[in-house]
Amino acid sequence: MDVGTGNGLLAAELRRAVPNVTGIDCDSTVLDSARLEDDSVRWVQGGVMSHPFELGAFDVVASVATMHHLPDLEATLLRFAELTAPGGVVAVVGLARTSRLPEVLLHGFGAVQHAYLRRRLGFWEHSAPMVWPPEHTYAEVRRAVSTVGLE
Repeated sequence: MDVGTGNGLLAAELRRAVPNVTGIDCDSTVLDSARLEDDSVRWVQGGVMSHPFELGAFDVVASVATMHHLPDLEATLLRFAELTAPGGVVAVVGLARTSRLPEVLLHGFGAVQHAYLRRRLGFWEHSAPMVWPPEHTYAEVRRAVSTVGLE
C-alpha cells in the first residue's frame, strides 16, 4: 500500500514488482489523475487512519512525504504496523526538522541533489497542502519508531 499516494508514482513502481497494490489518498483529483495513468492499482479515496482496511492486509505499507500531514506520529506508525502482515515491511520517507549537525549536513546534500534532479527532470507541483516547518525532529521520529516497535 502507498499511503498518501498523490499522483501514484510510488504505487505504479510498486505495481511493477508485486501483483496487488493499493494507493490511498484523501484528494479525489490526484486519484483521478493517477487512475488515468495506471488502472492496475486499486485506488482508494480516504484517510489511512480511518479507512476500514483489514488488519495485516499488506505485505508493504509505504509512505513518501505524508507522515507530517497526519495528526499523531505514534498513532500513525502504529496504524501502519497494524496494516502490515507479519514479516512485512513499513517503509517511510518523511520530512522532519533537523536538530543535530549530521542531519544539517544531510539536508545540505539533499538540497544539492534536489537542485540537480529538478534541473534534470523538471519541476513537479503537488496538490497537497504545504506543511512547514515539519512538526517533529528526526530525534522525535526515531523515538516514536522505537516506542511503536518498528525498529
